Amino acid sequence: MVMILLIALPVLCAALLPLAYRAAEDRASWLALAAPLAGLAVLAGVGADVLGGHVLVWRRPWLESAGLNLSLRLDGLGFAFALLVLGIGLLVCLYARYYLPRSRSTIRFFTLLLLFMGAMLGVVLSENLLQLLVFWEMTSLVSFLLIGFWSYRADARKGARMALTVTGGGGLALLAGVLLLGHIAGSFELSAVLAQAGAVQKHPLYPAVLVLVLLAAFTKSAQFPFHFWLPHAMAAPTPVSSYLHSATMVKAGVFLLARLYPVLDGTGLWFYLVSMTGLATLVVGAAMALLQEDLKGLLAYSTISHLGLITLLFGLDTQLSTVAALFHIFNHAVFKASLFMAAGIIDHETGTRDLNRLRGLRHYMPHTALLASVASLSMAGVPLLNGFLSKEMFFGETLAQELLGSFNWVIPALATLAGALTVCYSLRFIYGVFFDGRPRPEDLPHYPPHEPSPYMKIPVEVLVVICLVVGLEPSLSVGALLAAASVATLGGPPPAYSLSLWHGFNLPLLMSAVSMAAGSVLFFRRRGVFHRYFVSLQPWNARDRFEAAVAWAEGTARAITRALENGSVQRYLACLAAAMVLLPAWAWWQGAAGSAPLAGPLAAGPLDGATAAGMALLALGALGVVASHRHRLTALILLSACGLLVALAFTRFSAPDLALTQLSVEVVTVLLLVLALYFMPRSTLAVDAAPAPGPGRRLRDIAIALAAGGALGGAAYAVLTRPYQSIGDFFLANAVEGGGGHNVVNVILVDFRGFDTLGEVCVLVVTALAVQALLKGMRLPAPGLGPNGFPWSRQGHPLLLSILARLMLPLTLMVAVFILLRGHNLPGGGFIAALVTAVALLLQYVANGVLWTEARITLDYRALAGAGVALAGLAGAGSWAFGAPFLTAAFGHFHLPLLGEIELATAMIFDLGVYLAVIGVTLLILSHLGVKHREMQPERQEQQEQPGLQVQEENA
Repeated sequence: MVMILLIALPVLCAALLPLAYRAAEDRASWLALAAPLAGLAVLAGVGADVLGGHVLVWRRPWLESAGLNLSLRLDGLGFAFALLVLGIGLLVCLYARYYLPRSRSTIRFFTLLLLFMGAMLGVVLSENLLQLLVFWEMTSLVSFLLIGFWSYRADARKGARMALTVTGGGGLALLAGVLLLGHIAGSFELSAVLAQAGAVQKHPLYPAVLVLVLLAAFTKSAQFPFHFWLPHAMAAPTPVSSYLHSATMVKAGVFLLARLYPVLDGTGLWFYLVSMTGLATLVVGAAMALLQEDLKGLLAYSTISHLGLITLLFGLDTQLSTVAALFHIFNHAVFKASLFMAAGIIDHETGTRDLNRLRGLRHYMPHTALLASVASLSMAGVPLLNGFLSKEMFFGETLAQELLGSFNWVIPALATLAGALTVCYSLRFIYGVFFDGRPRPEDLPHYPPHEPSPYMKIPVEVLVVICLVVGLEPSLSVGALLAAASVATLGGPPPAYSLSLWHGFNLPLLMSAVSMAAGSVLFFRRRGVFHRYFVSLQPWNARDRFEAAVAWAEGTARAITRALENGSVQRYLACLAAAMVLLPAWAWWQGAAGSAPLAGPLAAGPLDGATAAGMALLALGALGVVASHRHRLTALILLSACGLLVALAFTRFSAPDLALTQLSVEVVTVLLLVLALYFMPRSTLAVDAAPAPGPGRRLRDIAIALAAGGALGGAAYAVLTRPYQSIGDFFLANAVEGGGGHNVVNVILVDFRGFDTLGEVCVLVVTALAVQALLKGMRLPAPGLGPNGFPWSRQGHPLLLSILARLMLPLTLMVAVFILLRGHNLPGGGFIAALVTAVALLLQYVANGVLWTEARITLDYRALAGAGVALAGLAGAGSWAFGAPFLTAAFGHFHLPLLGEIELATAMIFDLGVYLAVIGVTLLILSHLGVKHREMQPERQEQQEQPGLQVQEENA
């Protein structure tokens, strides 16, 4: 339960933030701070056990047949990353409280930040790989909203779209990789996958799994050549950059490498793909960081470079390199988060991030200058700071690797070059911003600059102190944490290593000295490099290239669409029907012609006169719809007759539930179509000036229709005349014993396939909201004449219909409640009862008008539909309290005074949720369509104001 609490705390606080804002603006931001603070307290409670080597696993079965369970895992690796997510999240929330102006959008910012925190915790704590994938995609979606938080800025919108495109593509690769990995290991549970490491690496699909997983990790962690999205994500507010792009989101990719390291590591393909990608990213990122003119751009490319360093360490063929990678993950998160916050302070107090305009800020912001300088020196790997320790381990591992044979020297040489570039851009950050003269008033929008609020600097101070403490006392500060994370990553005890500050004079120390000296020289000769880059080479703009690629893709899609779509529904239907006939016919001819006749060994069922007559009437009705399709009302009447005949067919073949559903849906659908027809011309002849189709086209359509019908009929005949085993036997045998109901159809809907029903109800609610949004503000011309050219009646609501509707309402509602309550054992259920209730309420709209009805029915249909979905979801989640999978139904027999023995089933709660949701959806759509007449007819409203003149108030 500890791990559930860790994920639930930020999500719950995110849900409460808007409510807290209504009560008091200041309280909302403190609530945002409470989530990570409480999470850290929970984490501290289990810290001793996890750091001692225990692995905490919580698991609840859910969709076991699909391999998806609710499983969480807290080991040393998950603990370390959860500590980063919560610890730096707490500091970022405090920083953002003073960085952002107080407004309603601030609450939206904190809400998104907490949702991202919960999603990131879900990634690092997931035991089930499918569940990890869900949280992985949530981080991409929420980061899209955070990067584009200032949506009025074009660079924010484009940066957010670029980030979502690249990381979303990686998410699709991860989906395929996880599915293949689960197929090979026989389970999606991480414990089972780790135990099958040998089998995974020997499987023929191992290369595909490795490439797909690495694509996901490389896109998320901005590895070359997918690195271009990260600098453009700097259009986000600085707290977002400090959190997502230094400590959490970009670390998700390297976390995936660490989590699956025991499964995928150990092959040459892993070593070369991971190490070469990391090496390229390390050097390219460092070189590009040196050439940036924007302060956050410099930090973004330096982040790319350090992520490449971490990836390179995971790819090297030594186990100690993995320990060094984990160590640098922690160190980089600390000093880079502090640097982003310092950059935000500079931007906040000066109004600019342009390195060409910033200089001499130490005279006005000495405290900020000190903090940023210490963090920059840590990034450069200066001794006595945490960055120096992990850089020394990195240099040592590049010397110990044996990947390239006689060219092994290339990796340490390039590592030294990257170290020199790191020193150079770190010195540029320090010297260019805080020294190099004094600031000029014309360069700074906010002049003179000054120190920010003391509370805004506290997060930076805390992180800088951590840089110092880890640098001076690494074993005492992070030794236990690093050891626990290393054991979880390697799957066993790590090799011996030392976190001492001094290891004597050795080659790694020499590489550090060379990189620092070379970086210092390069810094003082940087102007020639800048001139060559910006004048001679013309910088390559990734955003312009990406936008050009998007424009090309859109143009190609439009060209394909124009070639395939001409706006003719008849053409689309003809193509679909032809494909439906020709493809199966060709397959049957190739595989079974002559050896498998259409008719099977079983005799066809007898055809009685009543059934034949019903089929003939149904066919005639369908032909009538086609023949009268240009006269819409006539076609609708014939179409409703076909629906009634289908309901009778269900009754004939002993399907009363389907018959009731068909009748209810038919009534609601016909009413919806009648409302739609009111705003449409009474005949297509009034608007369709195209000539009638000729005999050739008619013959073509008749042939396609006959072929499609014959193919479907033939397929049905072939199936029904062959022996088969229906899944219905299972439901019939288990409906009473497993679901506690004799109505098998309803038991299937609310129990055996309750998850499908819940998903369908959610889709219905989303559809209703979409319809409402489409109808909002729509302007529809009111028709002057009705069918057959007659004017609309001035008596919109006949007195007899109004009285009958009021009398029928309680009777119809009583029938609906009766159908709802009996549905578990007799024909009925929540869906049918909801449609009956909706029809009863809609009858009031038709008989009495929208104004009269809405004055008496004050329901918020959106809230009603939402309450239904929530009730159905809670009914499913309630199973967890008893240790059962989601939506597991329970039932029992109880003896009540006076009533005697009765049966109660928890499925009734779920059915009630379906009932409320369907009522809300149906009335939300139909009432909004019906009210259009009142909203869009000002000339009729004027007529209503004239005394003695009665017209139709609205058509509902």
